[in-house]
Order: sequence, then structure tokens, then C-alpha cells
Amino acid sequence: MEDRPLKTIADLPQLVESLSPAKQELFRRIFHVSTVVGHLKPPPSMHRWIESHFGSVEAVLAQRIVKVTNLVTWEGSLFNELRAERPMEARENEDIKKLIMENYGDPFCRPLEETPEDVFGRVRGKYSVTCSNIAKYDGFHGLVIFDEHDPLVFSAERVSDYIDTALAWAQEAHEVDPEARYFFLMWNCLWKSGASIIHGHTQMTLGREMHYAKVEHLRRAAKGYEKTYGSNYFDDLYEVHSALGLGLEAGRTRLLAYLTPIKEKEVLFISQPRWEHHGLGSNGKLRLDEDLKVAIYKVLRCFVDRLGVRSFNLAFCMPPIIEAGEDWSGFPVIVRLVDRGSLINKTADFGGMELYAASVVASDPFRLAEVLRTSL
Repeated sequence: MEDRPLKTIADLPQLVESLSPAKQELFRRIFHVSTVVGHLKPPPSMHRWIESHFGSVEAVLAQRIVKVTNLVTWEGSLFNELRAERPMEARENEDIKKLIMENYGDPFCRPLEETPEDVFGRVRGKYSVTCSNIAKYDGFHGLVIFDEHDPLVFSAERVSDYIDTALAWAQEAHEVDPEARYFFLMWNCLWKSGASIIHGHTQMTLGREMHYAKVEHLRRAAKGYEKTYGSNYFDDLYEVHSALGLGLEAGRTRLLAYLTPIKEKEVLFISQPRWEHHGLGSNGKLRLDEDLKVAIYKVLRCFVDRLGVRSFNLAFCMPPIIEAGEDWSGFPVIVRLVDRGSLINKTADFGGMELYAASVVASDPFRLAEVLRTSL
């Protein structure tokens, strides 16, 4: 018997109908789902090629497409049942380790000598050190450079150190410029993710005046949802995913195999920020929950060890590090992780659809949830 989950993205309309009326109403507040069948007529000369790639000619004649739209954030994804049924398993990347080590000796291998420091100096972690980005896209734009060259070699302690070092960098930058408070942290791993240097590193920025556009859009969308329905968008988002079997918990951190992923295997982490106050009238400083760091590590290990992911983007969308004038109440720390595809595939995974219409996704969130569940 084929080993496959009981639920697939192709079953989503029926799965929603099987929910309680209250859960159905909650789902339809946030998501819209539609399906369509695409037909084609291949010539006989293509039959052998189709059979070798898809198993049979019949499999491609009528293809069911599931379109999911988030009505709050206006994210959208198109799932092709035929594409989503591909097995979720580790891909062969035998030469990747060799390619990574062939680049040993790049500037990040000697950061103190070959990278600039920020005006406040460098922040040193146990396994990392910061530098200033030489070609900035904000006033404060730095990097956390790992002491390990291979970005796919990491432990829970190292992942926690990289995150803590980046946040400490943001606090140092804020001391220099008290108006800079909007923090963004990203880990672009290897070249398919947009990383220009192989050596393990994250990037972080600290902006002024307002948060980056997509984070601010999410804040406003969540506030609009709260005003309309009287409930927290992120709580309801998790409840809908949990009802469908797409929500998981790792300590105090909630995870979603997201229904409108930007690309393959996207996972959302939702964690409540902690605010530390020192003295009466002092601004609270944001701190991250330890469970979040552990959950990130476990999912990254699952991606690399079980799903064969070699290139990924991980990003933090979070309230400002110091309390700001606008209303961030109810806004959690959101971390988004997405697979960027095979390193040996020359085709880009982002095209015109992803940039200007809706994401075309080949992985199945239900299959992803099953793998994550056994890893957590």
C-alpha cells in the first residue's frame, strides 16, 4: 500500500465542509478556496515522455487546480494536484558539500580582516561575529557571520546564538540612533535563496519611522480583521490550520504548514514577544522566547535532514524592538521559512506569477505537516 497522508491539498474543499459550522465560518473569514480542472490533448509522440515523468498519459489529461486566497493579507497560492502528489523526500545533492568547501577562504572566513565594522563596532556571539554590510539598503544594515563556513552545519546552540547576536546588534544600533527601532532579520542560505556568499551568515536591518512595507501591511491587515471580527487574526489563523491538521505546537510556539505559501514547504512560526521594562516610564525592550529558537532549529534540521532542503529563506516579521507610537498590540513574532528549490536546478523558482499574480506551489501543506509532526 502506498504510504501517503490521509489528507491532501486536493481534498481541501471537502475538508472544510467537514468542519463544524463555527470552524467553517472562521475558515471563510480568512480564506477563499476554488477549484478548476484543466484539460489537454497530447500527441501520441509525447506519450512515452509523459509516462516516464507522470506515470501515465491519463494522469495529465484532466488536472485539478486548487486556488487558495488569504482574504486578510491577500496572499494566494495555486496548487496543481498532479504536481502536489510528488513524493516529499530528500533530493540527491552529492556535489553540494564539495561546492561549499571549494569556496572556503572567502572574505567571511576572515571577517575581522576582510569585512567592515559598524560605527558602534562589532557584536560578538559565542559562534558568530557581526559586520557592517558594505552595500547597504538601510541606514543600519549588518550581518551575523557564522564561525562555521558550511551554512548547513548547525546545532540548536548555534542557531540560538545567531539570533541572539543579531538582536544584540539591533540594540547597539538603537543606542546610536534612538529613532531606529524596526528590526528585520533574514537568513538567505546558499545561492538559490539570493545569497551572494556561500559562507554561513544572516543579514539584519534596523529602520526608522515605520516598519518595512510588508510587515506594516500585515500589521494593518491584522488590525482591520480585529476591528471587523473582534478577535485576533493570528489566533484565528492558527485555529483554522489546527482544525485542518496543519497546525502544530512546539512548547509555546505555534507552527503552521501555511495554506497560502509564497513557495514550496512554507512554515510559519507564531511566538508571543516578551517585553522587559527597567524602571518606571522606561520603554519596554523586546525579547524572543527560547521555545521559538528551539522550534526554528528543529524545523531547519527537518528541512535539511528529512526533506533534502539545501537552500532556504528564513525571515523574522516582528514588532519594533522598542515600543513605538503605532498600535502593535496582539502582533506576535512571526518567522517564515521557505524552501527555495534544488541547488542543481538552473531554473528560477520565482517568475511572473509569483511576482505579480499568485504563487504556483508544487508541495502539499498536508504532507509537510505530517513530516513536521514526526520531527517535533
